[in-house]
Amino acid sequence: MANGKSAKEYAQAIIEARGFISVAARHLGVSRSSVYNAINKYPTVAEAVKDAREATTDLAEGKLIKLINDENPTAIIFYLKTQGKKRGYIERHELTGKDGAPIEISKGYVSISPDDWDKE
Repeated sequence: MANGKSAKEYAQAIIEARGFISVAARHLGVSRSSVYNAINKYPTVAEAVKDAREATTDLAEGKLIKLINDENPTAIIFYLKTQGKKRGYIERHELTGKDGAPIEISKGYVSISPDDWDKE
């Protein structure tokens, strides 16, 4: 690379920065665009980004499981809403027309001029 850093140095910095590009750039003393260039140029650097982000996601999931084990209601609700959808743990949002009536749908186009945007 033009700044004298090797693909191995970029990959290592990215892993140490847990996949955060700006942190890796600061550690290497280069710009973020230099890190992105290395990611685009070297498959090993791109793979390091994926691996580091997966490891960070694994860490976060572990922390979430710990909170669930500690009976944290917010963590339990979050988990069920995101992972328990097949079991019915999902919030439903129902849309209706005025006063609960069916929504009326009509064909056609509405033209609104910029002068009307702030009007109710």
